[in-house]
Amino acid sequence: MSEPPGESFPCEFPLKVIGRGRDELQAAASAIIERHMGPLAPGRLSARASRDGNFVALTYTVLAHSRTQLDAVYRELTACEAVLMAL
Repeated sequence: MSEPPGESFPCEFPLKVIGRGRDELQAAASAIIERHMGPLAPGRLSARASRDGNFVALTYTVLAHSRTQLDAVYRELTACEAVLMAL
């Protein structure tokens, strides 16, 4: 299956995961992402708390090999109870 126009793989891709409680969210999201993408290299994760500190946004920069791979990651992330939103 060919990729849609404008998408070229492999490519660096930012996955943003939003939830509450950084430790629980990071553990769950990292496990899901590593299951699909392989081990994360140091420096490939950044975190930012919301202004009020109620939410945390984690951004993982991964090497994506296909749209199918990204779709599988998003499906699993959005099914995870610790994840409120995945972008």
